[in-house]
Amino acid sequence: MDEERNARLGRLRWHCRRALLELDLIFQRFWARHGDELDAQTEATLTRLLELEDHDLWALVNGKDSTDDPQLAALVETLRTV
Repeated sequence: MDEERNARLGRLRWHCRRALLELDLIFQRFWARHGDELDAQTEATLTRLLELEDHDLWALVNGKDSTDDPQLAALVETLRTV
């Protein structure tokens, strides 16, 4: 992996640190299981997902809310399974 990609993934991982403990735990498991296999599309989708406020993100992950965006929905489903 090149230095630029390493730096991007490091920043992305940092942005996964959330105020809600539940989200922190989910993202820790996500990085442990899928961090090495992130492609550019998943990176971009994760970036968009992390733009959400914690409570909105938690509502997606715990199933109280949904999204019409198929890429976001797929990533949320991955987060639910970790």
